Amino acid sequence: MENRKILVGVSGGVDSSVCVDLLKKQGFEVYGAVINFNDHSEGAITDAHKVCEHLDIPICVIDARESFEKNVVEPFCHNYINGRTPNPCVVCNPLVKLKSLCDKADEMGIFYIATGHYAQIVEKNGLYFVKKATNNAKDQSYMLYRLPQDILKRLILPLGRYEKPEIRNMAQELELFNAGKPDSQEICFIPDGNHGAFIEARGYKIKKGFFISPEGRKLAQHKGIHNYTIGQRKGLNIALGKPAFVKEICENGNIMLGYAGEEFFSKVVLCQPVYTNPCFFEKGEQFVVKIRSAAKGDAAVVEESDEEKIILSFPVPVRAAAKGQSVVIYRDDIVMGGGFIEQAIPSDKIKKD
Repeated sequence: MENRKILVGVSGGVDSSVCVDLLKKQGFEVYGAVINFNDHSEGAITDAHKVCEHLDIPICVIDARESFEKNVVEPFCHNYINGRTPNPCVVCNPLVKLKSLCDKADEMGIFYIATGHYAQIVEKNGLYFVKKATNNAKDQSYMLYRLPQDILKRLILPLGRYEKPEIRNMAQELELFNAGKPDSQEICFIPDGNHGAFIEARGYKIKKGFFISPEGRKLAQHKGIHNYTIGQRKGLNIALGKPAFVKEICENGNIMLGYAGEEFFSKVVLCQPVYTNPCFFEKGEQFVVKIRSAAKGDAAVVEESDEEKIILSFPVPVRAAAKGQSVVIYRDDIVMGGGFIEQAIPSDKIKKD
């Protein structure tokens, strides 16, 4: 394979567009690829073609609709109707997005792939790791923690050392039509952000029940557990005289409420763990972890670690650890592994906001 060729995932947004230009300036022979995930990809495909024409690189379309439905959309729905809170990007990146880029690159005789993610790739003793971006506010390393070595060794992330305003300035200098295009905030396959309506429209059986007060009283019926997540405060439409939040989503369909200050957890059990370094963590090892993508990071101590689970305890309790969400484990800003929250043990310490 020719090592100066690279296939870039182009979405039509400003980040992947500038990524193309940065790689060209580094001497790569750049090819573009836009992924057709679903019916909502039409706009992205159109914009990606505009970008590649403007930057004078060839582009192809990768049809990943079947894989996206199987690996991302269906698990997303099943998680919500079972009281879990999924993060679709975490599974899409290794199973669909970056895997599709690698498969296409193989067809084209290209080794390297690239995306516009704000993260970095570092190599240590022959192993490749995801490292946080310089810009913590834009860091996307959390979304990439499940990438295997066969993808990491091929992945280049040019934006990891840049601030977002720098990228927009570069886009303006390139006279890109999308220089002022806002960042996408919604789930790509649910543009209006209403995941509850999306799940219902697909015909899934909805589990309903009642809100249960912190004192154990049965309150009003809720709209279905797929509309709620642990730690949620808004949209409950329940008056208890003081702020309340979703503390637990029960198998019988009821939702247990708690008062503000009680939504903290001292321990989590993670399932489907991944380890960047192919060895388990030692009991007592200390790390910094993120229990959601926008979290700043919390201190954690390993209690158990094997091929089936990781158990972490928190010296300072963490807020709103929701089943189904990922916990990503860092050392010196480098991703060491992580997994999905299977169980969260409440703290016996009541905290005030």
